[in-house]
Amino acid sequence: MRNKISIFTFGVFLLFNTGCKDFLSEKSNMKLATPNTVADNQALLDTYGFTNTEFSSYGETSSDDYYLTDEDYSAMSFEEDKRLYTWQPDHVATSSSLGNSWSSCYRAIYYSNAVLYNLEDKKLRGADADNVKGQALALRAARYLDAAQIWCNAYRPETAEAELGLPLRLDPDMNTPSVRSTLKQTYAQIIKDLDAALPLLPVKQISAMRMSRPAAYGLLARTYLFMGDYTKSLDNALLALQLVPNSLMDYNIIDDTQEYPFANMNIESIFWAAMSYEYHLMPAKIPLHIYQSYNENDLRKKVFFSINNTGEVLFKGYYNNANGPTTTVAADELYLIAAECYARKENTPNAAMNMLNQLLEKRWKSGTFIPLSANSPGEALETVLKERRKELLIRGLRWPDLKRFNRDGANIILTRTVNGSSYSLLPNDPRYAIAIPEEIIDLTGIPQNRR
Repeated sequence: MRNKISIFTFGVFLLFNTGCKDFLSEKSNMKLATPNTVADNQALLDTYGFTNTEFSSYGETSSDDYYLTDEDYSAMSFEEDKRLYTWQPDHVATSSSLGNSWSSCYRAIYYSNAVLYNLEDKKLRGADADNVKGQALALRAARYLDAAQIWCNAYRPETAEAELGLPLRLDPDMNTPSVRSTLKQTYAQIIKDLDAALPLLPVKQISAMRMSRPAAYGLLARTYLFMGDYTKSLDNALLALQLVPNSLMDYNIIDDTQEYPFANMNIESIFWAAMSYEYHLMPAKIPLHIYQSYNENDLRKKVFFSINNTGEVLFKGYYNNANGPTTTVAADELYLIAAECYARKENTPNAAMNMLNQLLEKRWKSGTFIPLSANSPGEALETVLKERRKELLIRGLRWPDLKRFNRDGANIILTRTVNGSSYSLLPNDPRYAIAIPEEIIDLTGIPQNRR
């Protein structure tokens, strides 16, 4: 008979043994007998160090949002991080004993699965139980969506059934073998979880650390955007924004002299989530051409950036204050999603510019902003995407954007020079699906991404 351990005991086990190999090879029966109450299960989801943080930084590290000097590169602690920065095909994740994004992802998924099992096993019912269930479903979806941007190819409807997706673990039983689903199945599960969560979640939670109904709509908008389903992405972005009115910050009242100007929990944060803290992203060094793309009356130029004594542009606009890069579902992203989706639809350039102007009015010095206009959907789309680039720096969104833009023919080539050696990443290169940690391949036998 399999052993049973409590979730709290297992939580201590995870805290001191964060290695993914130990985690995945644990052979106890994780269909847990405790906790017994709704409050206990809510407490599990409120363990924010496991549920809200440690979203993957691999995509941001691989993106062109920032750069490293040769000195920065040499100072990186792990060879795997250096390999990730230069887009090497393999060995880009530190060992599980040191912690990596794969183990953090599946640890958080385990928590959601354990809560969902406990609620059903203990027949916990009522509004509070529904709330907890909705949070667990949405958290699981958020983690799978984050993971899909790192370890899967860009979504193409015509090939998604043949592409490799993620191991979809929907049960806390550790004895279930890991098998990679198709990419279509992965996205279908994300959508299924979010759709199921919506009617269970309240419009407002006691904190943005907890999933809410507008957060679930926001994640659906992000999911459909990545999939290229712009009608459904728009619908969900608008539904989210309807539930969070007056949710844009006015940058005119942000103190740009502060080292990190934004409050950790600002009014734009709908669901708070943070990437792994990485020293090479804190503060990030921003390419000069990005900095120069901001108008002098655009307050983001001072709120987002500082210039050090060697003339380098440093990013300080983290929506997480001094705690590092965030992947928060936020109102500004939703305005940009809606604007982009309108721009991609026929006969709606004015609607696209209206959404964009509502955002930009809050970003420019009072009295200086002249609303933007576009004469065609193509012109509107170009304008919106330029602003998306400027607004969402170091937010974990550039990597999936690069993948979907190149999928659609943007032909963006990334280049880096490190210690005199040049590296490049071509559009739709297999390395856009980052290598799964080799120890996971050895342990589970799942197929590695094509190299």
